[in-house]
Amino acid sequence: MKKGIVIFLVTGFILIFSMCRKPYLFPDEKYDEQLSGGSQTSFDFTSQAFSILFSGMSNYEEDLHNLGDAAFDHSFVAAPAPINSGLGPAYNNVSCVSCHHNDGIGVPTTGEAQSSLLMRISLPGKDIDGGPLPVPGYGTQLQDKAMFGKSPECTVNISYTYQTYSFPDGETYELRSPLYTLSNLYLPIAGGYLLSPRLAPPVFGLGLLEAIPANDIIANADEYDANGDGISGKPNMVWNPETNTTSLGRFGLKCNTATLLTQVAAAYNNDIGITSHLFPLETIHGQTQMDDLDDDAELSDEILLAATFYVQTLQVPARRNISDQQVIKGKQLFMEGKCETCHKQTMTTGVNVAFKALSNQRLHPFSDLLLHDMGPGLADNRPDFDANGNEWRTSPLWGVGLFEIVNFPAYYLHDGRARTLTEAIMWHDGEAAQSVNFVKNLSKADRNALLKFVKSL
Repeated sequence: MKKGIVIFLVTGFILIFSMCRKPYLFPDEKYDEQLSGGSQTSFDFTSQAFSILFSGMSNYEEDLHNLGDAAFDHSFVAAPAPINSGLGPAYNNVSCVSCHHNDGIGVPTTGEAQSSLLMRISLPGKDIDGGPLPVPGYGTQLQDKAMFGKSPECTVNISYTYQTYSFPDGETYELRSPLYTLSNLYLPIAGGYLLSPRLAPPVFGLGLLEAIPANDIIANADEYDANGDGISGKPNMVWNPETNTTSLGRFGLKCNTATLLTQVAAAYNNDIGITSHLFPLETIHGQTQMDDLDDDAELSDEILLAATFYVQTLQVPARRNISDQQVIKGKQLFMEGKCETCHKQTMTTGVNVAFKALSNQRLHPFSDLLLHDMGPGLADNRPDFDANGNEWRTSPLWGVGLFEIVNFPAYYLHDGRARTLTEAIMWHDGEAAQSVNFVKNLSKADRNALLKFVKSL
């Protein structure tokens, strides 16, 4: 489908969404710290906590959300097939939900049916749009599975080393360091290449993050640390294939994607091997094992838009235990340790005359949606548009306390190396070094209070 038609369809959806409703400001008298997603906050704390649709939607909007929900669950198969055709030929998984379990985090393994860790690859340098430079024959993502008769691009191997550390009071914690290697390459790679592991993140609340005005996000940046607090924060300006222009990146673990439509289409293409109008080429395009089938737009625009609308309209879980004295103490320590400098508590969505559910919502994502230097321990040493090899997006902390319920066992950080929140905190470095030192020197009671606060999010 041509781009103009797609824009017409999106515009049509927006007009339908309006339903003569006007945006409104969330009233101060109804403000409640529990409402992490403003009026789109869920109080479901079960294993389905990340899968609750927006409230107040029309019947049409609910139907579109449900269509996207079904698409999110669909498993693709090899072409030709009457439905869900076009898997691969090389791929990482067969469906969205196979990586984003219960709309939450994934499992940091590769090669298995429920694996959720993918591996980005590139050469040093940038492509014509300023993004990572593809590896000839591999592109920018490795597919470790393939259809019958085709070869997986490689096997991704993960091994860990473990080291025990101590807090000053004697309590110990263990950090595991991953080592990633490639074997069974279907084609030799000439010269050095750069690898970057990415664990599938949660997909709830994304529509609310997309609705935050770009200028508000950029206003929090301090790339050259003008205020001298040791924290910079940098926007990632990325290529937007929807508009063929450079836009603010806010999605992806390095803020390397500008919009949810692009994020969803790219995941279908890179992870499952499904083409669309945004990404019309197979992931094995240019490879020796490329077939001659006409695979253009295996995913219809209607299904792509529905899947995008699905992840745009998932509520955020409410905070819990906000009156607990230990949680209150933990929040105070969170602020004293300057964790809130990057994990910014409150942001507000812009005016949306088309969709009231996204308009003027006071959010508590605990993220600034900016890039920060996390130090050499977490570095992938691979640039991604303006993000350098040490920089990662500040992960939103809303819902993090429910990972153990929704996705047991829980994993944290960009590659799932951390198995507990303590490990995740202690891996921080770079701009976060002063905050980690603050945590290291807390008493055990205060550390427990800090953790209880984070688990309340």
